[in-house]
Amino acid sequence: MQFNYKYGGSSIVKNGVSATDVNFAPDVLREPTFFVGTLDKKIPFREAISALHHVVVADFNFQPKDNSAYLAWLKGQEEIWLAEASSDLSKLQTEIHNVRTKLEGLRKERDVITKPYYKAQRDYFQYLYKRDYAAWFVLDPVITVHPDQVFFECFSKDESVYGKLSCGYDVFNNINEFKCGTTNIDYSKKLYEEFQKIRTYKETDFKIDPKGFDVKTTGEDNYREVKIDLPDSWVRGFLQVSTAMTSKKVSFELEAIDIANFISVLKRNKERKGPRSIKYILKSGEPIVAVFEPWNIEIVCNQSIYKGETSEEIRVWGRRRILLLERLLPITNKFTVHLLGSGMPSFYTAHLTSEMYFTLGLSGWTANDWTQSSQLELLAPRGLVPATTMQTVYLELRKDWFATESDIAEVLNLDVGTVNKSLETFAQAGKVIYDLKNKVYRVRELKRDGIDIESLRFSSETDKEAFKLMEQGAVSDLKVNENNNKITITGLVSNSYNTLVVIDKDLKITDASCTCNYYYKNKMTKGPCQHILATRITFDKK
Repeated sequence: MQFNYKYGGSSIVKNGVSATDVNFAPDVLREPTFFVGTLDKKIPFREAISALHHVVVADFNFQPKDNSAYLAWLKGQEEIWLAEASSDLSKLQTEIHNVRTKLEGLRKERDVITKPYYKAQRDYFQYLYKRDYAAWFVLDPVITVHPDQVFFECFSKDESVYGKLSCGYDVFNNINEFKCGTTNIDYSKKLYEEFQKIRTYKETDFKIDPKGFDVKTTGEDNYREVKIDLPDSWVRGFLQVSTAMTSKKVSFELEAIDIANFISVLKRNKERKGPRSIKYILKSGEPIVAVFEPWNIEIVCNQSIYKGETSEEIRVWGRRRILLLERLLPITNKFTVHLLGSGMPSFYTAHLTSEMYFTLGLSGWTANDWTQSSQLELLAPRGLVPATTMQTVYLELRKDWFATESDIAEVLNLDVGTVNKSLETFAQAGKVIYDLKNKVYRVRELKRDGIDIESLRFSSETDKEAFKLMEQGAVSDLKVNENNNKITITGLVSNSYNTLVVIDKDLKITDASCTCNYYYKNKMTKGPCQHILATRITFDKK
């Protein structure tokens, strides 16, 4: 999916002795959106916008160790070692020494010859890194101006972390002008480095430049045009995590010291086996308990009492992504945690000031592949609502830019459930976002010309067919057996295919089988068949 941007110059921060000027360059292809004001909460904003940058560059996927240099050295040494092992004559040892000396000389000559090449290669990548930042990071942050706040959104490089920084207008002084809307902003590494120079004693002007939209034909050379072809998996992941905000959640509050303790445990321990999860034990009226598996390290959050009515035990995976919250700890009053269920997305909202808050959204796992439950139901249809009704709901929301579903239902004389389904559908399409803190829906156009949600709903035809089988109730005789730290699931699909699925402690599929022709030909080399996936999804639903 291609995203097109056109920036009127580059975002800059001008740091002087007594003043700092923050000037974001917006995407001029979008509707005119601008904001001009003076920053009041300087240090919280600096730390929060920096944390947003850490989300953009985050990649928590497994990175194998680079052994290429060692293997090259080993290959060069192999003949020497073999010769030394098989030689007991001083003459041969002398020849080996001479050859080794000659080889070292040749290597030095090689280094002299290739040094300019490697220097040019390094300089080239440095040039790209500084001048063409979009080649390094897939999508510039999205910024939205509303009547009550300005908020930034981004998604991580590894497609598993969503970040949102919301700044209410009490974060600013002397707001001169603004126009509501959504645009992309040019946010480079150099800009991030300049943000680090913001100080309390410096007056800081904050500007999403309205002049960027004035130029029509003159000054065209100053525009920087960027076209990024994003993988569908990236866009799908962004929509999955942001749409999850509209789902039913278990919510509770944690103190900053609790998150600090979580981060301390993760830094001091290295897991070598599963399950790599945090198990939240929630009992009404009692302190919240977090158990870090597989070490079974228990953190009791004595100052954080669970106020829910029913007891819960919820496991979440991909826990090391919580480290992204570390920079916010010194400026955070408390955290609100929202859990959708075991293996489902989770959200951590850091309350920085009364009207500034940072939301970190985590997908169910750091890596979403076929060995795990993909949780695609987040993009499945929520309910059918007539197109005219949906359009009426959206236009009503756009009048004030944000509202609750009950307020819209009252104005339009509609059922709250109908309004809710309409807004959830718009959230799936990237046109609306749910504000977890203020519990309102907000207008936000992720892509200027809209997103074809049907093309993103499923990652493959196999996924699509698997969900169709699940929705039709084609999986029957489902049996679950837990033994030896694994779960074995058997079922009958479409009254024809016997399936078996084995899941480990991290809820990954470690083995599976089916009696269909696809499995007979490919086994699991090309991923599971639709019958295996349907069995797994039905198990998750139950």
